[in-house]
Amino acid sequence: MGDVLWTPPADVSERSRIGAYLRWLREHRGLDFADYDALWRWSVTDLDAFWRSIWDHFEVVAHTPPTATLAERAMPGARWFPGATLNYAENVLRMPGLDDHDPVVIAHGQTRPPVTLTAAELRDQVRRVAAGLRRLGVTEGDRVAAYAPNIPETYVLLLATSSLGAIFSSCAPEFGTRSVTDRWQQIEPTVLVAVDGYRYGEKAVDRRAEVAAIRAALPSLRHTVGIGYLDPAAAPEGAVSWAELAAPTDEPLAFTPVAFDHPLYVLYSSGTTGLPKPIVHGHGGILLEHLKMLALHHDLGPADRFFWFTTTGWMMWNFLVSGPAVGAAIVLFDGNPGHPDLGALWRLAEETGTTYFGTSAPFLLACRKAGLVPKEIADLAALRGLGSTGAPLPAEGFTWVYETVGDQLQLQSLSGGTDVCTGFVGGVPLLPVHAGEITCRALGAKVEARSADGTAVVGQLGELVITEPMPSMPVGFWNDPDGSRYREAYFDVYPGVWRHGDWITINERGGCVITGRSDATLNRGGVRLGTAEFYSVVEGLDEVVDSVVVHLEDDEGGAGELLLFVVLAEGLELDDALRGKICRELRTALSPRHVPDEIHQVRAVPRTLSAKKLEVPVKKILTGTPVDNAAAKGALANPESLTAFAAFAQRRAHAGESTSLTRRH
Repeated sequence: MGDVLWTPPADVSERSRIGAYLRWLREHRGLDFADYDALWRWSVTDLDAFWRSIWDHFEVVAHTPPTATLAERAMPGARWFPGATLNYAENVLRMPGLDDHDPVVIAHGQTRPPVTLTAAELRDQVRRVAAGLRRLGVTEGDRVAAYAPNIPETYVLLLATSSLGAIFSSCAPEFGTRSVTDRWQQIEPTVLVAVDGYRYGEKAVDRRAEVAAIRAALPSLRHTVGIGYLDPAAAPEGAVSWAELAAPTDEPLAFTPVAFDHPLYVLYSSGTTGLPKPIVHGHGGILLEHLKMLALHHDLGPADRFFWFTTTGWMMWNFLVSGPAVGAAIVLFDGNPGHPDLGALWRLAEETGTTYFGTSAPFLLACRKAGLVPKEIADLAALRGLGSTGAPLPAEGFTWVYETVGDQLQLQSLSGGTDVCTGFVGGVPLLPVHAGEITCRALGAKVEARSADGTAVVGQLGELVITEPMPSMPVGFWNDPDGSRYREAYFDVYPGVWRHGDWITINERGGCVITGRSDATLNRGGVRLGTAEFYSVVEGLDEVVDSVVVHLEDDEGGAGELLLFVVLAEGLELDDALRGKICRELRTALSPRHVPDEIHQVRAVPRTLSAKKLEVPVKKILTGTPVDNAAAKGALANPESLTAFAAFAQRRAHAGESTSLTRRH
């Protein structure tokens, strides 16, 4: 761990946006910081001064100024910028540094030809769609739901909805009916905007039946708007077309001023073990957090083209589409990232002149495994930043990026969550990149590792906690009037402290390594093992395509059982030779404690719609919980994958019964 793979250039302070911010702090606040660590410490100690500096430095457009910065510091219940009124869409559509004719939305996909919107065209579309929503009776506080992919219409709808003070919520069209209705029955939208289908690679996917079922399950709907995406002539019965919604009008572009914590959009937890939690984010908190992250951490500005591979069902879409607020153009992609091969997104980067390429750790590892050398199949000279999230990126993933993508770019591995709609640990232009390590804790994010007794630890594994409030923490959960669901989700373990549910190690220099979810920990002989390092070894083998590991505790305090399930490359069967190879690799690379008691072959690893592995539901099924109680199938990308684990649990239970019968006789 810890090899330096990239070092900031000597003139980083002159060239970067965080350098400009440091100069501004010196000139306007009389503050001088020796290094990033000193700046971070100030940002998490003097919360008032730091967050007010973000507001002032980025010249937030407000209709009425705040009477204070932080009126109430306690968590939950922190009150930010009381008295202020503003509008998220107004601040995004300012697009600082961009002229009317500059491209700001560059959209590619597999369903239709590319679409580019200039700054003027984006403002005009938002103006017309806002007028259309007004004609449909949408007013402040109403919910507008989008069953639509990562295309310009979805983005325009988000901005138009928020310009009115209405509340936006999106589900990607690959979500099944149950997943969608589980989310939207909670928030009762009045308008639904939906596509008729989409293409995934060469496959056409018709969603008209799902749209009809969603409409039938939402009695709150007053109007449906149809986007003829797969078939431009398609329009569901009794629906308004997108062209009608966005019809020409003389109505000016106007923005409803709302309170700092007025709901902007509702995001959802993955809902793998029950109803997805409806997480409400506010206009002001999201705006400030995204200005800070996109400009100061990702170093994005008017010369940039910012891409992140995401769907509208993942918070990275909400993060991506704030790009124009810092003057960056955004690159949208809808389709299969592996079609016709894993080089597709790298070629897209060349074609669109992408300067910052964001993706997931599993995608980078899949490219590495396939032997891909992106710089040989695409001209990536414009690329200066590469972001990775969604799962921990191991050291070999870092090395692969620097060997095959480019040795001059800055790789930023980051981690955060839907809950804060950002990364709270990530990268920064001022610090070097170390292999296998998240560079730093983000400004304003007081992240600590806590030991079992609740004390902060450095250099050892602990629970990831946040000990000071951040403006983008949820305004609350929808329909949780006394805040009990919200408190239970984050504050039930350490009162007044946000517990995130990940294991983290923070080293002396502030670098972070996240080793998996704390509720999926492997605890062998009193030693806690994170799942991330386990997967990086197992899935590093050519024979293994995917894997999931669970630890079944022993009620009597013994070592318990470590069970590994592997998905093998096509045509391979698990035999003793391969079992032996997997065990040897784990023993050598990690420790004898990591060697599983049993290894079994499965056809697929259960994953959420945003591709996260489901260790906890698998563990529940293996310990006797019925499949329907262990996981909400609608939240899964591949619900059928659970049946193999249920059958396995049954076989084990029968084997256990026959063993105890034999013992008795």
